[in-house]
Amino acid sequence: MKLTVLGGGGFRVPDVYRALLADSGSPRITEVWLYDVTADRLDAVRAILAAAARRSPHPEAAPVVHATTDLDAALEDADFIFSAIRVGGLAGRVADERVALALGLLGQETVGPGGISYGLRTVPVMTAIAERVAAVAPRAVMINFTNPAGMITEALQRVLGDRAVGICDTPSGLGRRLAAGLGIDPREVVLDYAGLNHLGWLRRVLHRGEDVLPRVLADDELLGSLEEGAVFGVDALRMLGAIPNEYLYYYYCNRDAVPAILERPRTRGEQLVVDQADFFSRVASAEDPWRFWQDTSAARSATYMAEAKPDDHVADAEDSPFQGDDGYAGVALSVMRAVSRDEPATLILNVRNGGAVTGMPDDAVVEVPVRVSASGMERQAVTQPDLHQLGLMQQLKACERYTIDAALSGSRALAEKAFALHPLVQSLPRARQLLDGYTREIPAVAAALSATGDAHSC
Repeated sequence: MKLTVLGGGGFRVPDVYRALLADSGSPRITEVWLYDVTADRLDAVRAILAAAARRSPHPEAAPVVHATTDLDAALEDADFIFSAIRVGGLAGRVADERVALALGLLGQETVGPGGISYGLRTVPVMTAIAERVAAVAPRAVMINFTNPAGMITEALQRVLGDRAVGICDTPSGLGRRLAAGLGIDPREVVLDYAGLNHLGWLRRVLHRGEDVLPRVLADDELLGSLEEGAVFGVDALRMLGAIPNEYLYYYYCNRDAVPAILERPRTRGEQLVVDQADFFSRVASAEDPWRFWQDTSAARSATYMAEAKPDDHVADAEDSPFQGDDGYAGVALSVMRAVSRDEPATLILNVRNGGAVTGMPDDAVVEVPVRVSASGMERQAVTQPDLHQLGLMQQLKACERYTIDAALSGSRALAEKAFALHPLVQSLPRARQLLDGYTREIPAVAAALSATGDAHSC
């Protein structure tokens, strides 16, 4: 089978290849096509993958790697497509952060104003790619990693329907860590989780019919050992009666998050600019490119969401969103196994709502448990969100849809509306300042809003 990786020169691609090397089932991926717009980055990633293949137990069985800057060549007759592109590169991410922070608002790449900016420049590119997928890879399943994942998956579904699915590791990783803390086999737990990408809540953890989440909430040691305990605090989790996705820190603790980010010498994006430049300048001369990538990846993961955690917090490598069977690559591989081999798996995915969450449009993309098999994707029953959860979901979904429509129509009015109505902005004057700042600092945002849309403000 053929797997295409869009954004094939990205830093996290080796983790995907590592998962493929460990897969010995049949049918399996035998060809990996890396697509990127930067040939130098593709060469660097190919060297890392070649080193990984040499270290594998059966190097002769490693998937053959191709690299190209020709999109149609990469897509043609693919069975699966992973999308992990970053429109605007890390420079765009830095601007996502800094434009908002300059106005005293959250500067983060997927949450708040930065997520809207990211979506405005990414939706047109991903929609164009989806149209090429429909033309040259008509049977492919597109597994979306590209952020903001829920918004981009919804845009992709306008072209590809249910053949586009979004993934995030965080919910399933949380369930695995909870089960491990309780001494329970993670395969025996059922997670009652619902929300949007980076905006969801784990409300029940069922083990043989019993909800064991109350045991977790009552256990100071276990609750405090979780990443979510470090982020929110034990008392806050008990007050909520649920465990929120860690990105809800930016909503529940917004007045703490913004100063914490501003106090750091660099934003996350600025730090990654330095780290990635150093990495890609040195990897070609590294004695073992694979080991060099592993060491750099571990160091990078250790500072993930650092502004949300106490200074003395020691990150667990398994809490990284990029490591282990429940990391991005592991979740994606589980989807491929389920679809191609009919090895059913229940995963928390970004899919069309289809009535799973009452109060959300049927065609809205939500993040819920899904039973995946060769027969399709069956949404599992979930406890319906309470008023505050549903209210946040509806407000954020409205902003996502305004962003998609603005990006596809070029409408500044809709873009302003998306910024102004976002719960982390809630200001029309600030919305106009954000839009002006992002169009000034990020050419791809300006391009998305300059083609055919209106020029007036709402």
